[in-house]
Amino acid sequence: MIILGVILLLIGLLLPVPFLATIGGILIVVGLILWILGATGRAVGGRKHFW
Repeated sequence: MIILGVILLLIGLLLPVPFLATIGGILIVVGLILWILGATGRAVGGRKHFW
């Protein structure tokens, strides 16, 4: 999710499409929050592991 956010953010900044930059920024923030919660051992979405 973080990688997709970075890609969309870069595309949105390079091309005149601010909508993609906004979506990319949101994906980066959400991905970082989920990553931090998962790293602390907290269950995310009712699951501790996704495998």
